Amino acid sequence: MRPRPRPGARATLGVLLTCLVSATLLVALPATASAAEDVATEEARVPSGSGADAVELDTTLYLPDVDEPAPAVVLAHGFGGSKQSVADDARDLAGRGFVVLTYSARGFGASTGQIGLDDPRYEVADLSTLLDLLAGRDDVLLDGDGDPRVGVAGASYGGALSLLGAAYDDRVDAIAPQITWNSLTAALFPSQTGAPDGQTPAATPQAGGTGVYKRLWSGLFFGVGSVPTGGLLDALGGGGDGPEGGTGDGAAAAPASAAPSLEDLPIDPSTLDPAAVEQALTCGRFRADICAAYQTAAASGTLTPEVAAVLDRSSPAPVLDRITAPTLLVQGTEDSLFGLGQADANARGIAANGTPVKVVWYAGGHDSQASERETADLRELVAGWFSWHLRDEGDPARGEDPGTGFEFPVPSGLGSTLGTVQGGTQSVVADAYPGLAGDAATERTELALDGPVQPVVTPAGGTPAAITTVPGLGSLTSALGGAAVEIPGQFAAFATEPLDEAVEVVGAPTVEIAVASPTGSATLFAKLYDVGPDGAQTLPGGLVAPLSLTGLSADPAAPTEVAVTLPAIVHRFEAGHTMRVVVSSTDQAFALPAEAGVYSVALAGAGNGGTALAVPTVEGQAQADGGTSRWWLLLGAVVLLGLLGWLAAVLWGRRRRRATADEVEPDGEDVPLRFEGVTKAYKDGFVAVKDLSFEVRRGQVLGLLGPNGAGKTTSLRMLMGLIRPTQGRISVFGHAAGPGAPVLSRLGSFVEGTGLMPHLSGRDNLTLYWAATGRPTADAHMEEAIEVAGLGAAIDRPVRRYSQGMRQRVAIAQAMLGLPDLLVLDEPTNGLDPPQIHAMREVLRSYAATGRTVIVSSHLLSEIEQTCTHVVVMTKGQKIAQGTVEEIVGTGGAVSVGLAPGATDADADRAVAVLTALPGVTVERTDEGLVADLGTQTSRAAALQALVAADVAVDQFTPRRRLEDAFLALVGEN
Repeated sequence: MRPRPRPGARATLGVLLTCLVSATLLVALPATASAAEDVATEEARVPSGSGADAVELDTTLYLPDVDEPAPAVVLAHGFGGSKQSVADDARDLAGRGFVVLTYSARGFGASTGQIGLDDPRYEVADLSTLLDLLAGRDDVLLDGDGDPRVGVAGASYGGALSLLGAAYDDRVDAIAPQITWNSLTAALFPSQTGAPDGQTPAATPQAGGTGVYKRLWSGLFFGVGSVPTGGLLDALGGGGDGPEGGTGDGAAAAPASAAPSLEDLPIDPSTLDPAAVEQALTCGRFRADICAAYQTAAASGTLTPEVAAVLDRSSPAPVLDRITAPTLLVQGTEDSLFGLGQADANARGIAANGTPVKVVWYAGGHDSQASERETADLRELVAGWFSWHLRDEGDPARGEDPGTGFEFPVPSGLGSTLGTVQGGTQSVVADAYPGLAGDAATERTELALDGPVQPVVTPAGGTPAAITTVPGLGSLTSALGGAAVEIPGQFAAFATEPLDEAVEVVGAPTVEIAVASPTGSATLFAKLYDVGPDGAQTLPGGLVAPLSLTGLSADPAAPTEVAVTLPAIVHRFEAGHTMRVVVSSTDQAFALPAEAGVYSVALAGAGNGGTALAVPTVEGQAQADGGTSRWWLLLGAVVLLGLLGWLAAVLWGRRRRRATADEVEPDGEDVPLRFEGVTKAYKDGFVAVKDLSFEVRRGQVLGLLGPNGAGKTTSLRMLMGLIRPTQGRISVFGHAAGPGAPVLSRLGSFVEGTGLMPHLSGRDNLTLYWAATGRPTADAHMEEAIEVAGLGAAIDRPVRRYSQGMRQRVAIAQAMLGLPDLLVLDEPTNGLDPPQIHAMREVLRSYAATGRTVIVSSHLLSEIEQTCTHVVVMTKGQKIAQGTVEEIVGTGGAVSVGLAPGATDADADRAVAVLTALPGVTVERTDEGLVADLGTQTSRAAALQALVAADVAVDQFTPRRRLEDAFLALVGEN
């Protein structure tokens, strides 16, 4: 037997309630193959306790396939669970060579009795009964007579049991409590005021005799435990003898037919005590003293001395000095029930005895389930802890010494784990948990805060209230895009300057505030936001620090200074972000004062330069979690093969494209743009552009026309290298155009929006754009571009104050910076008024007159007709016409023929005869003169020559069809 002091067990009352999850951290992955094949099980009902408190515990024993006695592990489930909750973990540990005992705690599953919430008189005594059972088995390794070599693990409810069990029974040789509590008083009635108790990262104070009631969490878990096991009759003593009297699964047995008559009932209803009936209905499976304490707390929302005594007696905190079993403490960073401060207090209390302690924080908790990889790594961690501390020296299965260091997730700027990538977690490993006995204190960085004195209103009845975390549903901030809901007028805010460099906070920051209240008391909630440069707020973990304040000054001019410990977090505040401390008067998860009031909140020492925010930091070595290393190696091999295949395809494609790109067309300088058989098809089968071919020569202003969906924008995007064509070639000055092609430096473009930065002036936008090209400033021709914009003094005003037309002109000027040889403009006249449109028309014409080329895409056909020299008409991804504007308009149509003044009817008859003699021409007489429809066989030039040759005196010969008519005729619309 290992020498160890054996403290006497002292009876205590039951606790108010428990706030525990139904599954341990370890349950997530299936057991190993060897465990599934080689593990045998034994079911048994084990009696425990005596008299009225006697129960039967439903147990399962998992036996490894080994020849020698093996160390044992007891797995305790979370609140609301049963032995089935930890079955997979038991098989996994048994597959590693441990004898594993699981059981349903009293009041849960098929076990009998009432819930005592880890009461040392009941649940802890039940654990000792199970250790006696293990001590009597030949297949369990013993340290001495009646002393099994055993470890205890569990999460939340089961985690507290492991701590209390190690304190009350010195036969426990190692423990691994997870996401559990140190003090139920501090957990359920927190008030994080005053100086921290230690120099550890997450040391969190608890104001004595007061606190803010954690209303939602408490109500949730009391409701889970208040349903009677086996039905109401069982609770009243009429459900039969032993476990067979109920269903065994926590629910009343359903009747097979109609309800029984009074004569068929196992008890006489007239003999029932009304108080017992009320007790069964309101308290369910809870013991009467626990139920009474909950009713008191829920009704008043205050921490009475009687309730505090119950909570304190049922907490591990008073008995930590008894624990000598090596302890692995695992706590989650996403936990509004039992925060990191609870594990911090357990670590300090146990380490003070010289007991080995290892602390691990992970990304998860009661508010957020751990990822599969995180869960697997924690399972490996617990198994390794028990292997080292329970196996004999020299046992090859003992493994490596896990040490007593500190592990925590690599800090990130994410506000919650809702978007965590499975298997993507890394940990930081430090040699020791800072601030424990003999270790250096936690380092803290001080950051100056600023903000005025601010009034904070608390509404009558506490409604409306701020929203941060919904119990068990994770941080609500993630569902709201990273920002909690703060009610205007109900909070004061103080912020740092934007950070010069990133700050990684690991632990609980501290700050001092000054508060005044007309009543001398106040309920407040402090929290630390991460505020980005764009003003977006993130509340790390959705965590808040409740403050129950009494003895406050009523004079806002002489407020009371209060030391505040903010929630312990693991979070990276990026450079350029600010830290924002918010102190609010409400939070929907807590009980709030019924009376309305107004508090005064400021920073402490406001008259002496203000106060600082002290944030803890921990140095360590970042490393990938190793629990699933073989899986990651396999994944890495698959990814590597995929990358090699992708790289080969890319290189082959580049080689083909390079061979094509190296072909320089000899007439490239004369043909700035050429499309040859260009097609763009998408994976879903949609063909945006099909076999498009045309060319544009120097000095031309080309109009690209087509209805919506014709493929105009897709063609321009391929031209600029934004997307690749599926087939064909696009040449710019004889060189193949594509992403990153050097020849694109000769192209200026304005496509799909201005893209200007609204906080900069027009001039700054132009300057910054040109600087990004890396070309000399002198080549920009900045003043010429600004003259094109025509904004005058407005060029130096922020763009956010520009009209749409002003933005449009700056964007066109930006496209013309450097006087590109090929200018591409998409809808350049949008937002311009008629004088500006006329001026832009002249600019484009004069620009092309210098030998440069302009391409314009527009839906304003009249502008295309007046501005462009050439036109390409597209519909349904295909070109249907190309040519000069005159050719497009002049192909067929009608003309107005005006005869010279003094012409007679005979002259008009002669003109009609000449025109109708031409192929396909018809003539109509109107008040304005003659209208000749030339059809498709006779051109306007041929008709005019015929009239002149016949000596008809023609004064006017005007086409009646405009570009719009030609366009509508070409695309088949009317």
